[in-house]
Amino acid sequence: MDDQGCPRCKTTKYRNPSLKLMVNVCGHTLCENCVEMLFVRGSGNCVQCDRLLRKNNFRVQLFEDPTVDKEVDIRKRVLKIYNKRDFDFPSLREYNDYLEEVEDIVYNLTNNIDVENTKQRMELYQRENRDLIQRNKVKLSREQEELEELLLLEQQGNEQRRLELLQEEQRQLQAKKKNKQALLDELEQSRLPATILLAQHKARAAELETQIEQQKQAVKPTILFSSGIQMFSGAWERYLLSTHLGSCWSLASHTQHQTVSLHPVSMIEEELYQYQPLQVETYGPLVPELEQLGRLGYLNHVRAALPQDTAGGYTSALACHRAVQDAFSGLFLQGMNSSTASV
Repeated sequence: MDDQGCPRCKTTKYRNPSLKLMVNVCGHTLCENCVEMLFVRGSGNCVQCDRLLRKNNFRVQLFEDPTVDKEVDIRKRVLKIYNKRDFDFPSLREYNDYLEEVEDIVYNLTNNIDVENTKQRMELYQRENRDLIQRNKVKLSREQEELEELLLLEQQGNEQRRLELLQEEQRQLQAKKKNKQALLDELEQSRLPATILLAQHKARAAELETQIEQQKQAVKPTILFSSGIQMFSGAWERYLLSTHLGSCWSLASHTQHQTVSLHPVSMIEEELYQYQPLQVETYGPLVPELEQLGRLGYLNHVRAALPQDTAGGYTSALACHRAVQDAFSGLFLQGMNSSTASV
């Protein structure tokens, strides 16, 4: 990040940590001061590619590579036109081809490949699908409003739960303080031995801890997938059910609680893989197994592995076994007859 800088004034992040870099639609950067100087009239040419730019199109560079900012901006503009959903296609293959076409357009515009033809293709698609694009825009805006409302409900619910937890922690802390103060008062006023009083205090403390644990367990547990991923809360469930994602899972609502039931995954009938040991013809004597090297004396003159060598799983027997394999390989020559002759 320190080597980032303005190509015009040569100021870098290393010399000026507060340097604010700006990027435009061409993907080239300028610092904020240079933008104010060069585009004082509202428009001007890029310092690097000489492309005509507008001052109001400059935005703060978010990524270290300005090409990423360029791609993000292009992708937003492309997706405003190519805004079809999976349910707009009769088959999954056609939907995948559509997504691949979108990625090709984004890639071409980002890397300046066949830009004019790509823009003409976008304009032609926009003219042919104007009504569908407008309907999807309205649908997306309505879903966005619903999503924002649900996010607000989620935040309010989280804040309410946070306040309830704080209150519960305060009550528990006060109960522990009262129990401790009661022990001090009994030690000061009671005539019973201190050991008996301490035992009674421990019993009360254990009972209090048990009550706290029971209260924690009484809270409704969070529904989890088998992989440990937390399920959505009620607001998110209602939103997902109202969209096409709701077809993937169903929600059964009851008077006291809600349970989530997942549709069973259809089984795929296929032949199981069966491991077949690899048969390698070395044209030499049989190589002893790795476990037999020590018993047969192959490791007598092999340097023992150091502790730092064994950290990655290396052993002396492993290196010796490879060396024996190399030494035994090719010791037999295949004759004209079926018999073999030793070299």
